[in-house]
Amino acid sequence: MELLFKIFIKDRENVTDANVRRHYGELGGTVGIILNICLFVFKLSAGLLTKSIGIIADAMNNLSDAGSSIITLTSFKMSGKPADNDHPFGHGRIEYISALFVSIAILLMGFELAKSSIEKIIHPEPIEFKWIMIIILAAAILIKTWMFFFNKKIGMKIDSQTMIATSKDSLSDSVATSSVLVGILIAHFANLQIDGLIGLVVSMFIFYTGISTIKQSIAPLLGQEPDPKLVQEIEQMVMAHKSIEGIHELVIHNYGPTRFMVSLHTEVPADADIIEIHDRIDRIEKELNEKFGCEAVIHLDPIETNNAVVVENRAKIKGIVGNISDELSVHDFRMVSGPTHTKLIFDVVVPRDFSMTQTVLDVEIKNRILQYNPHYCAVIYYDREYI
Repeated sequence: MELLFKIFIKDRENVTDANVRRHYGELGGTVGIILNICLFVFKLSAGLLTKSIGIIADAMNNLSDAGSSIITLTSFKMSGKPADNDHPFGHGRIEYISALFVSIAILLMGFELAKSSIEKIIHPEPIEFKWIMIIILAAAILIKTWMFFFNKKIGMKIDSQTMIATSKDSLSDSVATSSVLVGILIAHFANLQIDGLIGLVVSMFIFYTGISTIKQSIAPLLGQEPDPKLVQEIEQMVMAHKSIEGIHELVIHNYGPTRFMVSLHTEVPADADIIEIHDRIDRIEKELNEKFGCEAVIHLDPIETNNAVVVENRAKIKGIVGNISDELSVHDFRMVSGPTHTKLIFDVVVPRDFSMTQTVLDVEIKNRILQYNPHYCAVIYYDREYI
C-alpha cells in the first residue's frame, strides 16, 4: 500500500490538500477497476468450467464492483472541480452521493445473494469440483481482503465516506466468496449441499453492512454534528486572540470533506476601538481560512468589561444558570437600570436533548434570580445549540 502511495501520489502526507486528497481517491478507484475486472474474468472462467451458478453470480458481483469503482473514480474527479456559477461552494458533496450509490450497490448484492441462496436451498444442485476453482476463489478472497484494508486506509487518511463505503463493499465480497468456497468444500468432502444456507447467512451480514453504510453516507448530506476536535481547534484559535472575551453560536456548514463554512459570534469589549477590533476579526477569519481552508464569518457582540457592577452580575448569573446544569451557558449579558427595577438581558444556550422544557427552565432561572436580588427582572432569550 505504502509503495503504491509513494509511486503515484506526490506529497502523499499532505492529506488536507485538495489535490493530494483527489489523487488518493483516484488511485483507489483505479486499483478497484483493475482488480475487480481481473476477478470477474477469472471467476467467470471458473464458473463456466465447473457449471457453478454461485461462482458465476459472484463473478457478476465483481463486475458491478468495477462499476462502483468507476463511480468512485468519477466522483473524486468531479468533487475536485472548482466552484462555478451554478455551484458557488464547489462540488465536494458529490463524494457523499457516490458513497450512497456504493452503499445501495452493497444492498443489491445482498438481495441477489439472498435470492440465489434461497433458490439453492429449495433446489440444490451438485457442483463439478475442480481444484483450479478452489485456487481462484482462495486468491479472490485474499485480493478482496487486501482491497478492504487498502480502501479503508485511504478512507481513514483522507476522511472519505466513499472510500470507507468501498472498503465495506470489499469486505462483504470477501465474506460472500468465502461462503461460496466453504459451501463447495463441504459439498465435495461431506456430500452436504449447504452452500445455499451459508449464502443466506452471509447475505444478512451484507444487508447489515449496506444499511449501516447508507446511514453514514446520508448523515453529511442531511447535516450532521461536526467533528469535536475541529470545533475545539476553532475555539482555541479564536480565543487565543486579545480582546476576545468569549464565543458562542458556532455553526459549521459542510459542503464536502475539504470544504466548509464557519460562522460564530465573539464577545468583545464594548469600549474597544471599533477599527482595531474589526481588523483583529479580519485576521482571525484569515487564519481560519489558511489553516482549515474554510470561509469564516464572525459577528461581534459588544459587552461591558470595565463596569464592575455588570462584570459582577454577569459572573453571578452565569453561576446561577450553571448550578441548574453545567450544560447551559450564558452570553450577551447586559443590564438596563430603571427607577424601580433593573433588567438583566441575556441569552442562554440549551442543548437539544436537555431534560427541562424551555418553560420550566425559564421559570427556574427567573425564580433564582429573584432570590438573588428581588429588584432584578430577567429577560432571557434561548438559543439552540448546534454543536
